[in-house]
Amino acid sequence: MHSTLRRVARAGAVAAIAGGAVLLASSPAAAHVTVTPTVTTADSYTVLTVSVPHGCDGSATTKVAIQIPDLINSVTPTINQGWTVEKVMATLDPPVTDSHGNELTERVAEIVYTAKTPLPEGHRDVFELSLRLPDAAGETLVFPAIQTCEQGETAWAQVPADGQDSHELDYPAPSFVVTAADADGTAAGDEPADDAEPTELTTAGSTTSDGGSVVGWIGLILGLFGFIAGGLALQRTRKTT
Repeated sequence: MHSTLRRVARAGAVAAIAGGAVLLASSPAAAHVTVTPTVTTADSYTVLTVSVPHGCDGSATTKVAIQIPDLINSVTPTINQGWTVEKVMATLDPPVTDSHGNELTERVAEIVYTAKTPLPEGHRDVFELSLRLPDAAGETLVFPAIQTCEQGETAWAQVPADGQDSHELDYPAPSFVVTAADADGTAAGDEPADDAEPTELTTAGSTTSDGGSVVGWIGLILGLFGFIAGGLALQRTRKTT
């Protein structure tokens, strides 16, 4: 009985070690450059987090160039203390009008982060981009990223074909799908309207309606009657004694 248990335990240990070896062997291929939005709702504001998890075959990263989809015109990159950042502009022909009524003659085509000190292999960094998503529910937005290293570069730019899983690609481009607004037409991440009325705050049990005022007056009158009745009862008690 004991020998059988020992054989089972040894077999489990071997399987666990083998499984760990497979995970370690596959981890570099799985560690892609990715993009994660705070909001995916069409026509809403979002912040994209672009993650760079490793270098190029062991070489430190010196630059990351993030290409912006044609459906997006304006991007505000967040400053990263370890990097310089540059907007690469492209001419819009013909010009377009933005949501505020301004005519745009150029758009942000690329955001380039250049390392002040190369990012070593085995270390991770992230870049944040603020932008407004297009009114295009169901559209897949692709953000190809060119990762330049001290030796070589990696182009995360492969787009899956119809019916193909992006996990089957060696160097998939970061992407996500724009989703539809809620049934009531609202979109998470929308900026508040300038003329929105402030919400009136009330404490628990209180109300701002006329009905609440009537209830308050009734309570006050009942309290007054109770006070008078108590005084009369006290006076009768003193006469009795």
